Formats: sequence, C-alpha cells, structure tokens
Amino acid sequence: MRDSNPSLTQRSLAAVWHPCTQMQQAMRYPPLAIDRGLGPWLYDPQGGRYFDAISSWWVNLLGHAQPQINAAIKAQLDKLPHTMLAGCTHEPAVLLAEKLSVLTQQHLGHAFYASDGASAVEIALKMSFHYWRNTGQAQKQRFVCLQGSYHGETLGALSVTDVAIFRSTYDALIQKPLLVASPACANMHEQAPRMAAALQALEQLLHAQHASIAAVILEPLVQCAGGMLMYLPAYLAAARQLCNRYAVHLIADEIAVGCGRTGQFFAWQHSLPEGGTTATVADASHWPDFITLSKGITGGTLPLSLVLCQDPIYEAFLSDDAARGFLHSHSYTGNPLACAAAVAVIDLLQGGVLASVAQQSRDLQQGLQAALGQDERLENIRQIGLIWACDIKPQYAGEHFSERLHQAGRRHELLIRPIGRSIYLMPPMLLTPSHAAWLAQALKAALDEVA
Repeated sequence: MRDSNPSLTQRSLAAVWHPCTQMQQAMRYPPLAIDRGLGPWLYDPQGGRYFDAISSWWVNLLGHAQPQINAAIKAQLDKLPHTMLAGCTHEPAVLLAEKLSVLTQQHLGHAFYASDGASAVEIALKMSFHYWRNTGQAQKQRFVCLQGSYHGETLGALSVTDVAIFRSTYDALIQKPLLVASPACANMHEQAPRMAAALQALEQLLHAQHASIAAVILEPLVQCAGGMLMYLPAYLAAARQLCNRYAVHLIADEIAVGCGRTGQFFAWQHSLPEGGTTATVADASHWPDFITLSKGITGGTLPLSLVLCQDPIYEAFLSDDAARGFLHSHSYTGNPLACAAAVAVIDLLQGGVLASVAQQSRDLQQGLQAALGQDERLENIRQIGLIWACDIKPQYAGEHFSERLHQAGRRHELLIRPIGRSIYLMPPMLLTPSHAAWLAQALKAALDEVA
C-alpha cells in the first residue's frame, strides 16, 4: 500500500473541519485522501486501494460508481437538475414515493423529502407532535427513545439520542426524552430475556404516561451507532401493539438499517407475520406510523432522506387553515437528481440484489468464521443480514483501540471504523465468497497488528 497524497491531506487539514473528528488528533492521524471509487474499492491518488467494509458510513449500498445509478443521474441531469417542490412536482419524486408505498404494502406513503437522516427524524417528531395538536390532544408532546439509541445530531434528533459523546455537551439546549430499557445487547444468547424485560418497562411507561406521550422512536433490530447492538424482531411486533393500545405513535428509524441491509427492504418487515413476504399478511396495525429513510436510499450518490406516514396522520393535516398544514421545508426537498438515483437503487434491489443478500450474508459469516471464529480476543460475535459485529475483550484493546485498528486496517487495504471496542462490518451488497474470505483475512491481519 502506498501513502496517500500528502499535499491533498495537508490542504484538507488546513481547510476542512472534518465530522466526528477531534482535529487535534487529526494532525497525528491524518485523513485518508481518496481519488476515486469502483465497486467495493476506494483508491487514493497514487493508486493504493482500500476495501470499503463500512460502505462509507453505511451509504454506498451497492458499491462505488455503480453504473445504473450513475446513468440515472446523468439522464436526469440533462433534463431537470432541480426545481422546488413547493407548488411544483416532477416525475422522479412521484415515482419514488409510489415505489416506496408499494414496498410498505401501501400502508405508508405520502413521502416527505429532506436531505439527511437527522432532518428526517426531526420531521417525523414534528409530524407526530403536530398530529396530536391537530386532533385536539395537544398535551401529547413527549417522546420515548430506547437507552443507547442514536437518531442524529441536530438538536431535535439529539433530543431522542442516548449516546453521551454526542449529546452531553448540548444537553442544556435540548428537550429531555423519556428513556426506556432497550432490548438490544451484544450477546445474542441474552436477547430473549432482555426483550421480555424491555417490553415490561415499555408497557409500564406507556400505561403511566401515555396521555402526554406523542411517539416512541426506535431503530429496528440494530442500534448502530450505539455499538451495533442487536435484538429480536418479536420486540418490534410487541412494541407496535403496545403503541396501538395506548394511542402512541411508533417511529421506525430505518436510516441505517433500511434499504435491504437486513435481507428485507425494511428491517421492520422481519416483525410482520411470515416476514412480510406477501401483500396480504399484515394490515396497517402491524406497521409503524412513520418510517424514516436516508443513507443507502441513493446508493451513496446524493443526499436524500424521507419520511413515510400512514394515511390517518396525513389526513389530520388537511384543512383550509394553513396553520394546520405541515409547514416544514428544505431548499433541496425532493431534488430530482437524488430521487432519480433512489429509483434506480430500488430497481436494482428488486432486480435481484435484495434476493441475494441472504447468500451474501452466509458468505460473510463463513469467511469470518474461518478466519476469526475461534479467536480468543473476540466476544459477542453477532450478525443480521450484511451487518456483522463483534467486541474485542478489554484486556486486548488497550488505549485508542478504535483509531489504532482503523489505521492498521488502512495498512492492510481495509477501510473500517470501530465504535469503541466494537468492530463492525457493513460492506456493499455485492459481496462474493472471495470478497468475504479476503475481508476476513484483512481484518485478522489488522487485529494481529494492534492486539
């Protein structure tokens, strides 16, 4: 592996304030200069390559420079790059909303577009709050989130986030959520008892305070930024029924786990009768009131997020009174280029990629089992679809483990970004058996270097 272009790196350090980065440490661990991408690989200006094992923060769903997605963007670019969506409309926005509604068995629709995941979360929170106000229940203003949850870093999204490093500095500026026990854990064998205790805690909270609660928000199946902690689909089904019983909305934040990562387009579908595989198995009462999507929806090409909601929520905003409408906007709401990219992503998923995720998941599991299955340094190995994680035992971690493994990964042509002691892989959905075997060996080599 050759060094990255030092001039580009130094220019970046001087000019760019990098996200989730202590810039003082960035002087010691400089950012990696990237020149181009193709498939699962990123390339630096000297031609050194790096397997993007985290899909560049979980967005490059189908790899880099995917031809069909690029072609859809290029075709739209020559026709209509942008128009405002207030008072106007266009084919890509309509077509994308129609396709997404079909994917929810037409129980959710009315796609409201934004540009990033945190914005989508804020939209869903505001919609829920405003719905209750419009229906004469303005006292329902509070939100419930799971312990260890992450929903974004704007002030509204932070109000339902429970990861201290993101939240604590701004605590004085944000509303306080109602925190409830999470069913998620690292040890797969503890999931059932954790789920039972978490459901009991949720029922107790809703029973006592439902009159003031607008919505429960959760990340289906995986608390990603909280350490890739996982839980059983049965929790989702039970939480949905509790919210129905106590007249509380349920918001499914699928920004990280949606678009096929778990083997279904929506992670929520794993909780539906028979896995939501036919159009007749689940009525609206089994689905969330809101679903948020972002990240992989455009395949890592353009910023886009959206909120889907059930019909009764949308209908509560219909009025001749403008103040009862949802007066929220973004300048690039429903950008045609981004919507065209998202339509191409859905077409590719439905054209065979989604059906291949189960085999890709097995290939990943087998490759990692062969290389790391008996590794005494690791514990809590867990996987849902193409999301794999484990924890390195404390005695092997040492100081700054996450950054040291990230740097070692680069030296072995691997781009990874651990969360504390949790190592995770979320590769693009084009994994072959040879990719999986190579990825496992590269991860083992990086681990051997630092642990």
